[in-house]
Amino acid sequence: MSLFQIIMLAATAFFAYKIFEFVQNMEDGPEPYREDRDDEPQLAPPLNAADLVAEADELFKEGELREALVLLQEADQLEPDNADTLGKMGYILAREGELEEAVGAYENALAVSENDDFTHNALGSVLRRLERYEEAAEHFERALAIDDAYEVTYFNYANLLEDMGQSDKAVQMYEKALAIRPDFDEAAEELARLKGDA
Repeated sequence: MSLFQIIMLAATAFFAYKIFEFVQNMEDGPEPYREDRDDEPQLAPPLNAADLVAEADELFKEGELREALVLLQEADQLEPDNADTLGKMGYILAREGELEEAVGAYENALAVSENDDFTHNALGSVLRRLERYEEAAEHFERALAIDDAYEVTYFNYANLLEDMGQSDKAVQMYEKALAIRPDFDEAAEELARLKGDA
């Protein structure tokens, strides 16, 4: 066999191998086209409930109450039964004048965390605005049973008692608020008015 024939045999074998390799790749299917590019936009990771609540807090500080409420509602969908989220929803709803919805949010918060005096206090205030006085009184009593050293509860309860025509008890509540915080000007003014000193 001449040198030329050996070269031709080797070339034929090489090309035969390449054709075989090509056919094998066709049977396995084409490789997907991949090219890592730095300029492709990266998707932001989805927000979790805590991120949504934090963003809602920022919007609330900026006075964007409706936008904050939407984010809190989304957070509630992602993580139901979070008393803090429900309480914030209740507060915004009450500020927006959606009192019945606020009552629902606060009641849901208390279903999760029944010993939260702030929520009882807030719910009592909303129920007072709805003139559901007996229910409001129950929540102020519950708040005081949990924490009897929070002057705002006594003040709010005193306001309710005035609405209910119980001025003597209201005086006692204003006095208790002032005993805890002597510089509580609003309580001092209401107490002076009730006692006829204003």
